[in-house]
Amino acid sequence: MELTANDLALLKSMNSEGMTPYEQFKVGHMQAKKASGTAIAGLTVAVGAAVLAIGAGAWAGSRAQNAKDVAIAKNDGLKDLVQTLASTLVAERTERIEGDKTLSISINDTLSGQQSGQLTATQQAELAASQVATQTVMTGLMTGKYSENPQRVTIWRDAQACNCPGGGCNFNV
Repeated sequence: MELTANDLALLKSMNSEGMTPYEQFKVGHMQAKKASGTAIAGLTVAVGAAVLAIGAGAWAGSRAQNAKDVAIAKNDGLKDLVQTLASTLVAERTERIEGDKTLSISINDTLSGQQSGQLTATQQAELAASQVATQTVMTGLMTGKYSENPQRVTIWRDAQACNCPGGGCNFNV
């Protein structure tokens, strides 16, 4: 193969890297389009920040979900407690009302005798005995029988004037 004058001129125009002017232009153009180190670092920081923001958002979301779950559990616990207290209060109120009814019936039975048909035979006998005893005491009080001393007192000597020095105290002994 023989070299022509064009080939020699072409070889001389090549620089030390052995590239033609077209190749040099093409490489220069491509290098101008290539991202610089600063651009790559900026892109890396931006991507890192985005990943960090997504991670922080996911972490905050999971913490918020945990807080919501805890609040729901506490709310359910308080709801159960309030329902238990309310049912206990209703039961106590019902028991108190029923107890008042029973107490009222027993007071009527023993004091007024309004419901004497519901008294047992023993209760009726006790009520009659109580009424007789009350009548006896009232009769004794009204007639003055109970104001008398049950044992008569006798005086052994007659009343005498006081012998106190200085003229006496006018007290009969």
